[in-house]
Amino acid sequence: GSTYSSKVFRVTFLTLAVSVAVPLLGVTVLLDCPIDPQPISLKEPPLLTGVLEPNTKLRKAERLWENQLVGPESIVHIGDVLFTGTADGKIIKIEDGEIQTIARIGHGPCGGRGDEPMCGRPLGMRVGPNNTLFVADAYYGLYEVDPDTGETKTLVSTKTPIEGQKLSFVNDLTVTRDGRKIYFTDSSSKWQRQDYLFLVMEGTDDGRLLEYDTVTKEVKVLMVGLRFPNGVQLSPAEDFVLVTETTMARIRRYYVSGLMKGGADMFAENMPGLPDNIRLSSSGGYWVAMAAVRPNPGFSLLDFLSEKPWIKRMIFKLLSQETVTKFVPKYSLVVELSETGSYKRSFHDPNGVTVAYVSEAHEHNGHLYLGSFRSPCVCRLDLQHV
Repeated sequence: GSTYSSKVFRVTFLTLAVSVAVPLLGVTVLLDCPIDPQPISLKEPPLLTGVLEPNTKLRKAERLWENQLVGPESIVHIGDVLFTGTADGKIIKIEDGEIQTIARIGHGPCGGRGDEPMCGRPLGMRVGPNNTLFVADAYYGLYEVDPDTGETKTLVSTKTPIEGQKLSFVNDLTVTRDGRKIYFTDSSSKWQRQDYLFLVMEGTDDGRLLEYDTVTKEVKVLMVGLRFPNGVQLSPAEDFVLVTETTMARIRRYYVSGLMKGGADMFAENMPGLPDNIRLSSSGGYWVAMAAVRPNPGFSLLDFLSEKPWIKRMIFKLLSQETVTKFVPKYSLVVELSETGSYKRSFHDPNGVTVAYVSEAHEHNGHLYLGSFRSPCVCRLDLQHV
């Protein structure tokens, strides 16, 4: 009797499935898809073994100024004073525990996702030679901000196309010690920051690395055809710039001086996650924060979807970016690379219990300050005790 009932069940189930799927498919075909995804070939993610072995070291981080700021993406210090930019468009100064808004590049209202283009979103931040702040605002461009008065000065505006292509998503920047050159990324000329998930899922390859000369005021394009170029970092000798290419889980290197000037190569590829910002480590290497992880062993949603544009189309015809984001595992990972791009150590927080959505790891006085594009606090990890 049991084989008969299982047969009936199977037939009933299939009939039901078909009767639901056929109209759904019909509807799906008719619906517009906001993205036109390209197949992307990624290698199988590296095994999380050896120095990449999962641990809970990030859980030792303290959560500072909790619920007093949201989305402190990038962090810098001038002495012991901390500066960051937040999701509501503010540039914030934290001195002796006191939080103060010093500048705002855009204007209100600020709150919902739709307000971002008006409100502005300060992303990458750096300190220049005379303690001036350089800020990359995703929607407005490159700015210089006086940390004392909060006075802002436009260096590169997104209103001006560069070599015939508009800047839609200014992301991160790195500055030479003399303050003469600023290297910065524009993640896409098509998608804005609020649509970063579309940018990753579509595999758009219109990102660029650019150079701004603070003396001649000229902007030059150094690299084109990048898929979501994100964090940038000059080498300690200032002979090359590293650029994380988020969608491709890799870091490219572009030579800005020396014999290789104008050339480019691969610095680290097939990384265990999608790299976001990159910053110097005190050992002469680099800290890289992962915006998402590619678990191996385990199931990597990003890898699974990479060569299946039709599934991506289905997903984005039916679901919003916010909904899709909920399916991305909350797993936080920061890796330290050596000066040659090999892995030195890794700090994990599986399930993002203490530290969620790390966008940057900034080292200062023996501590790692963790920026995040969504978290309601700044996290600080004592490097002596991990």
